[in-house]
Amino acid sequence: MSSDVSPSGAAADGARAVLVGVDLGPSSSFDPTLDELALLAESAGDVAVARLIARRKAPDAALFVGSGKADEIKALVEQHRATGVIFDQALSPAQQRNLERHLGVQVADRTALILEIFAQRAQSHEGKLQVELARLQYVATRLVRRWSHLERQQGGIGTRGGPGEAQIELDRRMIGDRIKTVKQRLEKVKRQRGTQRRAREKSGTFRISLVGYTNAGKSTLFNSLVKARTYAADQLFATLDTTTRQLYLPQLGGTVSLSDTVGFIRDLPHKLVEAFRATLQEAAEADLLLHVVDASSPQLAEQLDEVDRVLAEIDAERIPQILVYNKLDRLDEATRPRVLVDAVERAPGLRVPRIFLSAMEGTGLEALREAIAAAASGNADDYVTPAGEAAAEADEPPSPEADEAPATRSMQA
Repeated sequence: MSSDVSPSGAAADGARAVLVGVDLGPSSSFDPTLDELALLAESAGDVAVARLIARRKAPDAALFVGSGKADEIKALVEQHRATGVIFDQALSPAQQRNLERHLGVQVADRTALILEIFAQRAQSHEGKLQVELARLQYVATRLVRRWSHLERQQGGIGTRGGPGEAQIELDRRMIGDRIKTVKQRLEKVKRQRGTQRRAREKSGTFRISLVGYTNAGKSTLFNSLVKARTYAADQLFATLDTTTRQLYLPQLGGTVSLSDTVGFIRDLPHKLVEAFRATLQEAAEADLLLHVVDASSPQLAEQLDEVDRVLAEIDAERIPQILVYNKLDRLDEATRPRVLVDAVERAPGLRVPRIFLSAMEGTGLEALREAIAAAASGNADDYVTPAGEAAAEADEPPSPEADEAPATRSMQA
């Protein structure tokens, strides 16, 4: 086992956190830079003061990183006066409890951090209910005898439990009751959304959903296309709530329905995907997906795969898709593609249309409108390919520099 330690920028405001990533081998997802975890921490209001990388063949059952590495983390906590430690991997309730006792500060894992950000960003009633459900389900697995009040016994006349029922059992029961209530409310919201979708189906509206890795620029693209003012920022999970607007296309002589949805991220908790299923249903029932990609990201291929994985989880992998490589303005002239509109072969004989653009500058938006109009008019059977079919056999996603397939049309930059 080995490790690497690096300091981070000085903290100003917010909780001071030590970031920890553990490389468990090729079978596990691992970010050696911890840059994404640092962005998550920043989005939650924390400040990373140090980063530590450990390498193990398997997690330690008690402390995840082992006692020796836990001592190194404790030294970093004391050195940087940190108030918390954030792990890039999921921790079991016992591992989290043991680490907090060993380190003397709060410990959170990637799942808890994402849930915290979602709780801060949810604005709509539906979004808040979905976040609450995911957080309750997460907390329910972590009810352990760790606080003094959990040692008290309850009993006697007027209490819900029988004599001697521990406080932890009351807590568990209260959480279970709340989960049931929230699920019932979400079911009502789901029915309402279903009614709205059926109304759009009856009107014959062509439905498009923006999907992609978080911070790929979906909301900026959405605003540029429909002239809306949806909140957009250079941060992870800037938008949680689905927004739908009508997009007029002169090429079509009519309008289509365009929805901006929540972004995906590596190791997105399954419970969170489950809780947000009502929102993600917009993507699952769309006629076309605009898969927005950050063309400047070094992790472009991994992010493409992660979005495809979540789309498969919500049964949306076979919906026709256009790859939208955004943030063209962030690419150096030397790395910019020669052709800005083409089709890439993600598997033998299966091509997916790809458009390079800059939602911020407006470059390429007209080409995207033309591609959407072609798909909506039904004249793009050979142009728009179900992404799930292509990704199922693909060895790796395309890169911005690649020209895997001949260009289907040219465009002036």
